[in-house]
Amino acid sequence: MLTGADFDRLRTIRATRPHAIREALVARRRREVTRGDGRLFIVAADHPARGALAVGSDPMAMANRYLLLDRLAIALSRPGVDGVLGTPDIIDDLAALGLLDHKIIVGSMNRGGLRGARFEMDDRFTGYDVPTMVSSGIDFAKTLLRVDLDDPGTVTTLEATARAVSQASAASLPIMLEPFLSRRSDGRIVNDLSTEAVILSIAIASGLGGSSAYTWMKLPVVAEMERVMEATTLPTLLLGGDSGADPDETFAAWGDALSLPGVRGLTAGRTLLYPPDGDVAAAVDTAASLVHSAGVLAL
Repeated sequence: MLTGADFDRLRTIRATRPHAIREALVARRRREVTRGDGRLFIVAADHPARGALAVGSDPMAMANRYLLLDRLAIALSRPGVDGVLGTPDIIDDLAALGLLDHKIIVGSMNRGGLRGARFEMDDRFTGYDVPTMVSSGIDFAKTLLRVDLDDPGTVTTLEATARAVSQASAASLPIMLEPFLSRRSDGRIVNDLSTEAVILSIAIASGLGGSSAYTWMKLPVVAEMERVMEATTLPTLLLGGDSGADPDETFAAWGDALSLPGVRGLTAGRTLLYPPDGDVAAAVDTAASLVHSAGVLAL
């Protein structure tokens, strides 16, 4: 969808007119966060800034920025896609390319817990901050909250997340928290996806900050999702996660979970941007139909 001329223009803007990026963000045509059926379908692309470039068995799948931007452009052009989640570098590229009109922008805040680092659980807020998002017209904030009870870095992340929630609430900026109970296994951080662990992570995350009025949840699809959704009154988006071996099975699980009370939509990235058959448009269209048909049914 994007051409060499588009990328030439992007490189020229970055080198000679960097002020045009902020101008594009501020001037873009915005929309209400929730409208129509009240559902949201957000395409996620904040993984590279954490050093997480792998998709499936390919450790460098997301390394080519031009290919990633082209896949994002395809996704954002499809009907039913409400917006994009990214770090400032991704969002700035998309703004400079003129791809964000009438789209919700979700700014990713904490990327300091680099994949594989000894300090991974001390997940510093090294991306967006609330004042920058407000002044640039970013519509939504997002944080990752992994809780490892054996790692002292967790308390720093909890404190920073609480501060971000308070700041977002004071600015009337919606903020989604993506909580997990996590642990180290063979030198890697592993998220506990048991029903009980997800419920406990919700309880911990929900109480952060001086107000939960603008807090949303971003939750994985796990067993007994009915019990999971009984653990919170906060509006919830489902987490897409990495691409699985069977896309049909993934879509079916999303469809079931999207019908539950409190579930407001889906945030998915690698599963849709790097599908096994390479057809980004088809994968995105399938997910969009699940999100927005579920909204109609819920009404």
